[in-house]
Amino acid sequence: MVSVVSIFIIAITPKFSKKIPGSLIAIIVVTVAVYLMKVYGGVDCIDTIGDRFSIKTELPDVVIPALDWEAVKNLFPVAITIAVLGAIESLLSATVADGVIGDKHNSNTELIAQGAANLVTPLFGGIPATGAIARTMANINNGGKSPVAGMVHAVVLLLILLFLMLLAQYIPMAYLAGVLVIVSYNMSGWRTFKALLKNPKSDVSVLLITFFLTVIFDLTIAIEVGLVIACVLFMRRVMETTEISVIKDEIDPSAESDIAIHEEHLIIPEGVEVYEINGPYFFGIATKFEEVMAQLGDRPKVRIIRMRKVPFIDSTDIHNLESLCQMSQKEKITVVLSGVNEQVHKVLEKSGFYELLGKDNICPNINVALERAQELL
Repeated sequence: MVSVVSIFIIAITPKFSKKIPGSLIAIIVVTVAVYLMKVYGGVDCIDTIGDRFSIKTELPDVVIPALDWEAVKNLFPVAITIAVLGAIESLLSATVADGVIGDKHNSNTELIAQGAANLVTPLFGGIPATGAIARTMANINNGGKSPVAGMVHAVVLLLILLFLMLLAQYIPMAYLAGVLVIVSYNMSGWRTFKALLKNPKSDVSVLLITFFLTVIFDLTIAIEVGLVIACVLFMRRVMETTEISVIKDEIDPSAESDIAIHEEHLIIPEGVEVYEINGPYFFGIATKFEEVMAQLGDRPKVRIIRMRKVPFIDSTDIHNLESLCQMSQKEKITVVLSGVNEQVHKVLEKSGFYELLGKDNICPNINVALERAQELL
Protein backbone atom coordinates (compact mmCIF):
# COMPACT_ATOMS: atom_id res chain seq x y z
CA MET A 1 0.00 0.00 0.00
CA VAL A 2 2.88 2.38 0.80
CA SER A 3 4.38 1.76 -2.66
CA VAL A 4 1.04 2.19 -4.43
CA VAL A 5 0.28 5.44 -2.58
CA SER A 6 3.78 6.74 -3.39
CA ILE A 7 3.35 5.99 -7.10
CA PHE A 8 -0.10 7.57 -7.13
CA ILE A 9 1.10 10.82 -5.50
CA ILE A 10 4.14 11.10 -7.84
CA ALA A 11 1.94 10.44 -10.89
CA ILE A 12 -0.81 12.96 -10.15
CA THR A 13 1.33 15.81 -8.71
CA PRO A 14 2.28 17.28 -12.15
CA LYS A 15 -1.42 17.86 -12.83
CA PHE A 16 -1.64 20.22 -9.86
CA SER A 17 1.90 21.61 -9.47
CA LYS A 18 4.67 22.09 -12.00
CA LYS A 19 7.09 23.61 -9.50
CA ILE A 20 7.15 21.06 -6.67
CA PRO A 21 8.31 17.54 -7.66
CA GLY A 22 5.83 14.77 -6.89
CA SER A 23 8.55 12.69 -5.28
CA LEU A 24 9.14 15.45 -2.70
CA ILE A 25 5.44 15.58 -1.77
CA ALA A 26 5.24 11.78 -1.69
CA ILE A 27 8.29 11.36 0.54
CA ILE A 28 6.90 13.83 3.11
CA VAL A 29 3.36 12.39 3.14
CA VAL A 30 4.41 8.74 3.18
CA THR A 31 7.22 9.17 5.72
CA VAL A 32 4.99 11.10 8.15
CA ALA A 33 2.23 8.51 7.75
CA VAL A 34 4.57 5.56 8.39
CA TYR A 35 6.16 7.36 11.35
CA LEU A 36 2.75 7.96 12.94
CA MET A 37 1.71 4.35 12.33
CA LYS A 38 4.90 3.09 13.95
CA VAL A 39 4.82 5.41 16.96
CA TYR A 40 1.10 5.60 17.67
CA GLY A 41 -0.46 2.77 15.69
CA GLY A 42 1.84 -0.05 16.72
CA VAL A 43 2.53 -1.04 13.09
CA ASP A 44 6.09 -2.43 12.92
CA CYS A 45 5.90 -4.40 9.67
CA ILE A 46 6.95 -1.50 7.39
CA ASP A 47 10.74 -1.42 6.94
CA THR A 48 12.45 1.97 6.79
CA ILE A 49 15.95 3.04 5.78
CA GLY A 50 16.91 3.07 9.47
CA ASP A 51 15.78 -0.55 9.85
CA ARG A 52 17.93 -1.74 6.97
CA PHE A 53 21.00 0.50 7.22
CA SER A 54 23.06 2.31 9.81
CA ILE A 55 22.60 6.07 9.45
CA LYS A 56 25.51 8.47 9.96
CA THR A 57 25.38 12.25 9.72
CA GLU A 58 28.91 12.53 8.34
CA LEU A 59 30.85 11.86 5.20
CA PRO A 60 32.26 8.35 4.84
CA ASP A 61 35.95 7.84 5.53
CA VAL A 62 38.32 7.98 2.59
CA VAL A 63 39.44 4.47 1.64
CA ILE A 64 42.12 3.83 -0.97
CA PRO A 65 41.20 0.59 -2.77
CA ALA A 66 43.75 -2.20 -2.92
CA LEU A 67 44.35 -2.91 -6.60
CA ASP A 68 46.51 -5.56 -8.23
CA TRP A 69 47.00 -6.52 -11.85
CA GLU A 70 44.36 -9.27 -11.67
CA ALA A 71 41.76 -6.86 -10.29
CA VAL A 72 42.60 -4.27 -12.97
CA LYS A 73 42.15 -6.87 -15.73
CA ASN A 74 38.77 -7.90 -14.34
CA LEU A 75 37.54 -4.33 -13.83
CA PHE A 76 38.84 -2.77 -17.06
CA PRO A 77 36.11 -4.01 -19.48
CA VAL A 78 33.35 -3.04 -17.05
CA ALA A 79 34.98 0.34 -16.39
CA ILE A 80 35.18 1.12 -20.12
CA THR A 81 31.52 0.19 -20.59
CA ILE A 82 30.42 2.35 -17.66
CA ALA A 83 32.56 5.26 -18.91
CA VAL A 84 31.02 5.05 -22.39
CA LEU A 85 27.50 4.86 -20.98
CA GLY A 86 28.21 7.74 -18.61
CA ALA A 87 29.59 9.91 -21.41
CA ILE A 88 26.61 9.16 -23.67
CA GLU A 89 24.08 9.92 -20.93
CA SER A 90 25.76 13.16 -19.86
CA LEU A 91 26.14 14.50 -23.40
CA LEU A 92 22.58 13.47 -24.21
CA SER A 93 21.37 15.38 -21.13
CA ALA A 94 23.40 18.41 -22.16
CA THR A 95 22.04 18.25 -25.73
CA VAL A 96 18.46 18.05 -24.47
CA ALA A 97 19.09 21.01 -22.16
CA ASP A 98 20.59 23.00 -25.07
CA GLY A 99 17.43 22.51 -27.09
CA VAL A 100 15.20 23.65 -24.23
CA ILE A 101 17.11 26.75 -23.09
CA GLY A 102 18.66 27.68 -26.46
CA ASP A 103 22.27 27.41 -25.30
CA LYS A 104 25.38 25.43 -26.33
CA HIS A 105 27.25 23.23 -23.88
CA ASN A 106 30.99 22.49 -23.86
CA SER A 107 31.39 18.72 -24.25
CA ASN A 108 35.02 18.72 -23.09
CA THR A 109 34.15 20.57 -19.88
CA GLU A 110 31.23 18.21 -19.26
CA LEU A 111 33.26 15.01 -19.64
CA ILE A 112 36.40 16.25 -17.84
CA ALA A 113 34.31 17.35 -14.84
CA GLN A 114 32.43 14.06 -14.81
CA GLY A 115 35.67 12.08 -15.04
CA ALA A 116 37.27 14.02 -12.21
CA ALA A 117 34.19 13.50 -9.99
CA ASN A 118 34.09 9.78 -10.74
CA LEU A 119 37.77 9.41 -9.81
CA VAL A 120 37.12 10.93 -6.36
CA THR A 121 33.65 9.53 -5.58
CA PRO A 122 34.71 5.85 -5.16
CA LEU A 123 37.19 6.86 -2.45
CA PHE A 124 34.13 7.70 -0.30
CA GLY A 125 32.24 4.54 -1.25
CA GLY A 126 30.28 6.21 -4.04
CA ILE A 127 29.26 4.92 -7.46
CA PRO A 128 29.82 6.52 -10.91
CA ALA A 129 27.62 9.54 -11.52
CA THR A 130 26.48 11.20 -14.75
CA GLY A 131 24.38 14.10 -15.84
CA ALA A 132 20.78 12.87 -15.72
CA ILE A 133 18.00 14.00 -18.06
CA ALA A 134 15.33 13.73 -15.33
CA ARG A 135 17.12 16.03 -12.87
CA THR A 136 18.35 18.34 -15.60
CA MET A 137 14.80 18.87 -16.83
CA ALA A 138 13.56 19.27 -13.25
CA ASN A 139 16.09 22.08 -12.77
CA ILE A 140 15.14 23.73 -16.06
CA ASN A 141 11.42 23.47 -15.33
CA ASN A 142 12.04 25.23 -12.02
CA GLY A 143 14.00 28.10 -13.57
CA GLY A 144 17.54 26.73 -13.71
CA LYS A 145 19.44 28.05 -16.75
CA SER A 146 23.09 27.42 -15.85
CA PRO A 147 25.40 24.87 -14.17
CA VAL A 148 24.78 26.72 -10.90
CA ALA A 149 21.46 24.81 -10.64
CA GLY A 150 23.35 21.52 -10.53
CA MET A 151 25.80 22.90 -7.97
CA VAL A 152 22.93 24.03 -5.72
CA HIS A 153 21.43 20.55 -6.07
CA ALA A 154 24.71 18.98 -4.89
CA VAL A 155 25.08 21.41 -1.96
CA VAL A 156 21.50 20.76 -0.79
CA LEU A 157 22.14 17.00 -0.85
CA LEU A 158 25.31 17.53 1.19
CA LEU A 159 23.39 19.59 3.76
CA ILE A 160 20.71 16.89 3.96
CA LEU A 161 23.44 14.30 4.56
CA LEU A 162 25.05 16.36 7.33
CA PHE A 163 21.97 17.70 9.13
CA LEU A 164 18.82 15.78 8.15
CA MET A 165 19.94 12.15 7.86
CA LEU A 166 18.44 11.34 11.27
CA LEU A 167 15.04 12.16 9.73
CA ALA A 168 15.87 10.22 6.57
CA GLN A 169 16.02 7.01 8.59
CA TYR A 170 12.21 7.08 8.78
CA ILE A 171 11.79 6.99 4.97
CA PRO A 172 10.06 3.67 4.10
CA MET A 173 11.87 1.27 1.81
CA ALA A 174 8.53 0.73 0.06
CA TYR A 175 8.51 4.43 -0.90
CA LEU A 176 11.91 4.02 -2.56
CA ALA A 177 10.51 1.02 -4.45
CA GLY A 178 7.64 3.19 -5.68
CA VAL A 179 10.07 5.88 -6.83
CA LEU A 180 12.10 3.26 -8.71
CA VAL A 181 8.95 2.04 -10.47
CA ILE A 182 8.29 5.59 -11.73
CA VAL A 183 11.94 6.09 -12.71
CA SER A 184 12.02 2.74 -14.52
CA TYR A 185 8.85 3.58 -16.43
CA ASN A 186 10.18 7.00 -17.45
CA MET A 187 13.51 5.49 -18.52
CA SER A 188 12.04 2.51 -20.36
CA GLY A 189 11.16 4.58 -23.43
CA TRP A 190 8.67 1.99 -24.64
CA ARG A 191 7.24 4.40 -27.20
CA THR A 192 10.74 4.93 -28.64
CA PHE A 193 11.32 1.16 -28.51
CA LYS A 194 8.12 0.59 -30.49
CA ALA A 195 9.07 3.25 -33.04
CA LEU A 196 12.57 1.78 -33.50
CA LEU A 197 11.06 -1.56 -34.51
CA LYS A 198 10.07 0.13 -37.79
CA ASN A 199 13.74 0.82 -38.64
CA PRO A 200 15.85 -1.35 -40.99
CA LYS A 201 16.24 -4.99 -39.95
CA SER A 202 19.91 -4.53 -39.05
CA ASP A 203 19.08 -1.78 -36.54
CA VAL A 204 16.19 -3.80 -35.12
CA SER A 205 18.48 -6.82 -34.66
CA VAL A 206 20.98 -4.72 -32.67
CA LEU A 207 18.13 -3.31 -30.57
CA LEU A 208 16.62 -6.72 -29.76
CA ILE A 209 19.95 -8.44 -29.09
CA THR A 210 21.00 -5.66 -26.71
CA PHE A 211 17.60 -5.69 -25.02
CA PHE A 212 17.49 -9.45 -24.39
CA LEU A 213 21.14 -9.62 -23.29
CA THR A 214 20.37 -6.86 -20.76
CA VAL A 215 17.43 -8.83 -19.39
CA ILE A 216 19.07 -12.29 -19.45
CA PHE A 217 22.62 -11.32 -18.38
CA ASP A 218 23.49 -7.72 -17.53
CA LEU A 219 23.98 -4.28 -19.08
CA THR A 220 27.78 -4.64 -19.42
CA ILE A 221 27.58 -7.73 -21.63
CA ALA A 222 24.68 -6.24 -23.61
CA ILE A 223 26.54 -3.00 -24.39
CA GLU A 224 29.76 -4.79 -25.36
CA VAL A 225 28.02 -7.24 -27.70
CA GLY A 226 25.68 -4.55 -29.05
CA LEU A 227 28.57 -2.22 -29.90
CA VAL A 228 30.49 -4.99 -31.69
CA ILE A 229 27.45 -6.00 -33.76
CA ALA A 230 26.69 -2.35 -34.57
CA CYS A 231 30.30 -1.80 -35.73
CA VAL A 232 30.23 -4.91 -37.93
CA LEU A 233 26.92 -3.87 -39.51
CA PHE A 234 28.26 -0.36 -40.06
CA MET A 235 31.33 -1.70 -41.88
CA ARG A 236 29.08 -3.90 -43.98
CA ARG A 237 26.97 -0.88 -44.96
CA VAL A 238 30.07 1.11 -45.91
CA MET A 239 31.33 -1.77 -48.04
CA GLU A 240 27.97 -2.06 -49.76
CA THR A 241 27.90 1.66 -50.60
CA THR A 242 31.34 1.51 -52.26
CA GLU A 243 31.09 0.72 -55.95
CA ILE A 244 33.70 -0.19 -58.53
CA SER A 245 32.97 0.62 -62.16
CA VAL A 246 35.01 -0.12 -65.30
CA ILE A 247 35.40 2.32 -68.24
CA LYS A 248 36.95 0.89 -71.41
CA ASP A 249 36.01 3.22 -74.28
CA GLU A 250 35.75 6.95 -73.55
CA ILE A 251 35.05 9.42 -70.74
CA ASP A 252 32.50 12.23 -71.08
CA PRO A 253 33.96 15.43 -69.55
CA SER A 254 30.48 16.93 -69.01
CA ALA A 255 29.75 14.18 -66.45
CA GLU A 256 33.10 14.41 -64.66
CA SER A 257 34.55 16.86 -62.15
CA ASP A 258 38.29 16.28 -62.54
CA ILE A 259 38.62 16.85 -66.31
CA ALA A 260 39.62 20.13 -67.92
CA ILE A 261 36.51 21.93 -69.19
CA HIS A 262 37.94 22.51 -72.66
CA GLU A 263 38.59 18.81 -73.20
CA GLU A 264 36.51 16.80 -75.61
CA HIS A 265 35.57 13.19 -74.91
CA LEU A 266 38.67 11.44 -73.58
CA ILE A 267 39.42 8.32 -75.57
CA ILE A 268 40.85 5.45 -73.56
CA PRO A 269 43.68 3.84 -75.59
CA GLU A 270 43.63 0.15 -76.37
CA GLY A 271 45.40 -1.80 -73.68
CA VAL A 272 44.21 0.55 -70.91
CA GLU A 273 41.38 -0.07 -68.44
CA VAL A 274 39.99 2.59 -66.09
CA TYR A 275 38.51 1.51 -62.78
CA GLU A 276 36.68 3.98 -60.56
CA ILE A 277 36.15 3.57 -56.80
CA ASN A 278 33.08 5.42 -55.60
CA GLY A 279 33.19 5.50 -51.78
CA PRO A 280 35.60 4.69 -48.95
CA TYR A 281 38.43 2.27 -49.77
CA PHE A 282 37.56 -0.42 -47.22
CA PHE A 283 39.14 -3.82 -46.51
CA GLY A 284 36.61 -5.64 -48.71
CA ILE A 285 37.32 -3.51 -51.80
CA ALA A 286 40.38 -5.54 -52.87
CA THR A 287 38.13 -8.59 -53.12
CA LYS A 288 35.69 -6.57 -55.23
CA PHE A 289 38.57 -5.61 -57.55
CA GLU A 290 39.50 -9.25 -58.00
CA GLU A 291 35.88 -10.15 -58.78
CA VAL A 292 35.53 -7.33 -61.34
CA MET A 293 38.83 -8.20 -63.04
CA ALA A 294 37.97 -11.89 -63.09
CA GLN A 295 34.68 -11.08 -64.83
CA LEU A 296 36.50 -9.07 -67.53
CA GLY A 297 38.94 -11.89 -68.20
CA ASP A 298 41.39 -9.82 -70.28
CA ARG A 299 44.79 -8.45 -69.24
CA PRO A 300 45.45 -4.82 -70.17
CA LYS A 301 48.92 -3.26 -70.12
CA VAL A 302 47.86 -0.36 -67.86
CA ARG A 303 45.21 -0.18 -65.15
CA ILE A 304 44.13 3.32 -64.08
CA ILE A 305 42.39 3.42 -60.69
CA ARG A 306 40.42 6.64 -60.21
CA MET A 307 40.28 7.52 -56.50
CA ARG A 308 38.76 11.02 -56.69
CA LYS A 309 35.75 9.85 -54.64
CA VAL A 310 37.78 8.02 -51.98
CA PRO A 311 37.62 10.22 -48.84
CA PHE A 312 40.12 8.29 -46.68
CA ILE A 313 42.40 5.27 -46.56
CA ASP A 314 44.02 3.49 -43.60
CA SER A 315 46.84 0.96 -43.08
CA THR A 316 44.62 -2.03 -43.87
CA ASP A 317 43.44 -0.40 -47.08
CA ILE A 318 47.02 0.46 -48.07
CA HIS A 319 48.02 -3.18 -47.54
CA ASN A 320 45.13 -4.31 -49.76
CA LEU A 321 46.08 -1.77 -52.43
CA GLU A 322 49.69 -2.98 -52.27
CA SER A 323 48.52 -6.57 -52.74
CA LEU A 324 46.46 -5.50 -55.75
CA CYS A 325 49.43 -3.68 -57.30
CA GLN A 326 51.80 -6.60 -56.64
CA MET A 327 49.34 -9.00 -58.24
CA SER A 328 49.10 -6.71 -61.29
CA GLN A 329 52.90 -6.41 -61.54
CA LYS A 330 53.22 -10.20 -61.59
CA GLU A 331 50.92 -10.13 -64.60
CA LYS A 332 53.13 -7.37 -66.11
CA ILE A 333 50.38 -4.75 -65.72
CA THR A 334 51.27 -1.21 -64.59
CA VAL A 335 48.90 0.45 -62.10
CA VAL A 336 48.32 4.23 -62.24
CA LEU A 337 46.35 6.08 -59.54
CA SER A 338 44.25 9.08 -60.59
CA GLY A 339 42.56 11.89 -58.66
CA VAL A 340 44.06 11.06 -55.25
CA ASN A 341 42.96 13.74 -52.77
CA GLU A 342 45.43 15.49 -50.50
CA GLN A 343 44.65 13.47 -47.38
CA VAL A 344 44.98 10.10 -49.12
CA HIS A 345 48.06 11.40 -50.94
CA LYS A 346 49.83 12.14 -47.64
CA VAL A 347 48.95 8.73 -46.18
CA LEU A 348 50.27 6.91 -49.26
CA GLU A 349 53.49 8.94 -49.26
CA LYS A 350 54.06 8.41 -45.53
CA SER A 351 53.50 4.66 -45.81
CA GLY A 352 56.18 4.29 -48.51
CA PHE A 353 53.63 3.22 -51.12
CA TYR A 354 55.36 5.30 -53.80
CA GLU A 355 58.39 2.98 -53.67
CA LEU A 356 56.19 0.16 -54.93
CA LEU A 357 54.21 2.08 -57.54
CA GLY A 358 56.51 4.97 -58.43
CA LYS A 359 55.69 8.63 -57.86
CA ASP A 360 55.12 9.22 -61.56
CA ASN A 361 52.19 6.80 -61.44
CA ILE A 362 50.29 8.91 -58.87
CA CYS A 363 48.41 11.47 -60.99
CA PRO A 364 46.25 14.44 -59.90
CA ASN A 365 43.48 13.84 -62.48
CA ILE A 366 42.36 11.56 -65.29
CA ASN A 367 43.94 13.76 -68.01
CA VAL A 368 47.42 13.29 -66.56
CA ALA A 369 46.72 9.62 -65.84
CA LEU A 370 45.80 8.94 -69.49
CA GLU A 371 48.92 10.78 -70.68
CA ARG A 372 51.00 8.64 -68.33
CA ALA A 373 49.29 5.51 -69.65
CA GLN A 374 50.08 6.56 -73.23
CA GLU A 375 53.74 6.94 -72.28
CA LEU A 376 53.77 3.49 -70.70
CA LEU A 377 52.21 1.97 -73.81
